[in-house]
Amino acid sequence: MESKRQQKVSSLLQQELAAVFQRDLPHLFPGLAPGISTVRVSPDLGVARVYLSQLLAREGSGEATLELVRENQKIVRQALAKRIRQQLRIVPDLVFFLDDSAAYAAKMDQVLGTLNIPAPEPETDDQPDTAVPKRPKLFADDDDE
Repeated sequence: MESKRQQKVSSLLQQELAAVFQRDLPHLFPGLAPGISTVRVSPDLGVARVYLSQLLAREGSGEATLELVRENQKIVRQALAKRIRQQLRIVPDLVFFLDDSAAYAAKMDQVLGTLNIPAPEPETDDQPDTAVPKRPKLFADDDDE
């Protein structure tokens, strides 16, 4: 569980890194727009794990984007330092990861869409629908009430 300070720093880093990628350094990432999905900061605020998302990217271009960001990591950290120098004393080390949760959710949606689950047939008994169902026996010594 993150402390309030970690949450505040994570939020600040997420906003400022998005601005760095979109406004300060778009020339380093031509045709690519890496989005920041999540930032997790270590308890000592020394390391920030940055998760990049590629929502509108082609299949397989996420790894290329991640490699390009890692190559320019020093420049990204310097640009971030210029933006947050008034809020933080030390700029955390940035470690970039690819966030594949959107792709995973799309795949799970596809898998669930292909399942063929038959709908339960309605009961045609003479009992009204308001009847309380019988409680299942959970233990051997349960008595009928």
